[in-house]
Amino acid sequence: MEELHGYYLEDLEVGMSASYAKTISESDVYLFAGISGDNNPVHINEEYAKTTFFKKRIVHGMFSAALISTVAGTRLPGPGAIYVDQQIKFRAPVYIGDTAKATLTITEIDERRKRVKMNCEVTVGETLVATGEATFMVDKRPA
Repeated sequence: MEELHGYYLEDLEVGMSASYAKTISESDVYLFAGISGDNNPVHINEEYAKTTFFKKRIVHGMFSAALISTVAGTRLPGPGAIYVDQQIKFRAPVYIGDTAKATLTITEIDERRKRVKMNCEVTVGETLVATGEATFMVDKRPA
């Protein structure tokens, strides 16, 4: 199972960073609505969305959070890491067809508690669309 594990606590350093980018399609939005149950018409109904502040459909904010989870679970800290908490602030909308990029950067390592704090940012081009901080529990290397 060692080959399935991501970084161990001893492998991590403050400043390490990883990213994941995805161009979000209309089908991604429909699938996310189906999985989450969030059928807010601002996400799935173009006519309704035209009447809103955004003037067109927007991607679920939690889709951005899911991209953060993708980085944490597949890249850094990677497989085996456990989400402990997430603080997130949504700063700008993401639209269908946008490429959203989630980047996580290690800001603190607590070896005693086996916790890693990371700065989380999601951008579309140069625009910061979501920002926050997350904490993960990361295993020490087996003896």
